[in-house]
Amino acid sequence: MTKTVIMFPGQGSQEVGMGAELFEKYHDYEGQADVLLGYSIKTLCTIDPEKELDETQYTQVALYVVNAMTYRAYREDGGTQPDFLMGHSLGEYNALLAADVFSFIDGLRIVQKRAQLMSQIKEGGMLAVIGLSFKQVEKLLLDQALPQLDIANINTAEQIILSGPAEDLDKIAIVIKKMKKYAIKLKTSGAFHSRYMQPAQKTFDEFLQQFTFRSPSIPVISNYTADTYTQEKICDYLVAQLVSPVRWFESVQLILRQNHVTFAEIGSGNVLSKLLDKIMASRQPS
Repeated sequence: MTKTVIMFPGQGSQEVGMGAELFEKYHDYEGQADVLLGYSIKTLCTIDPEKELDETQYTQVALYVVNAMTYRAYREDGGTQPDFLMGHSLGEYNALLAADVFSFIDGLRIVQKRAQLMSQIKEGGMLAVIGLSFKQVEKLLLDQALPQLDIANINTAEQIILSGPAEDLDKIAIVIKKMKKYAIKLKTSGAFHSRYMQPAQKTFDEFLQQFTFRSPSIPVISNYTADTYTQEKICDYLVAQLVSPVRWFESVQLILRQNHVTFAEIGSGNVLSKLLDKIMASRQPS
């Protein structure tokens, strides 16, 4: 029997106009979001008059709402209940919502706090390295004596994201380009998924203590462990995710060990579908 995996995208997949038709359908989600946030989530997502959609404190809540509405529409339109759920960074919160771990509004409260904390840490940035493996990037950082840089995302076999001080990212980018590989600066406000997010950890952990998390009704793959969540570890994993690499490549590989798997991306854009294509293309014949 074919197993279905739903993937939810994270920051970087946002675009003006996203969710336009869904806001006409799900006024309850829109209303709850507007009351909590204090502004029109529909206006932010569909028009973005103040050019705020790419700012972390707005991006994350916008994507969470649109991802949630998209999944709700998918299920109401007869979409198959998934056998596994996974999300990339912010998208993991939508995976947990889809698994009934928390309510829509509690998830939005958590995402809002996460976004606020992450947006306050403005030092550093992120760099996509394309064409080198995880081990090659690790060795390169060692050879170039750049211990201030952390590996933030392992997206595919040869797409690795680095986080750290801007000057160090510039140095490694020059070296990578001389190797005839790609080094692309990402539009982020800080060095996400790295040690530089540690100032946010304690506050976020304390904030999460007010919530009661239910056991996932569907298995959810954790970015932090590249394995399934358990109820007692939900808070720990969400806090650890702030400073740890997103192990996307390993997470997809875990799912691919199942026989007859089909993936569907739910939310804005097709970023994760493109990563999946690269992962599938890099698989060795058995």
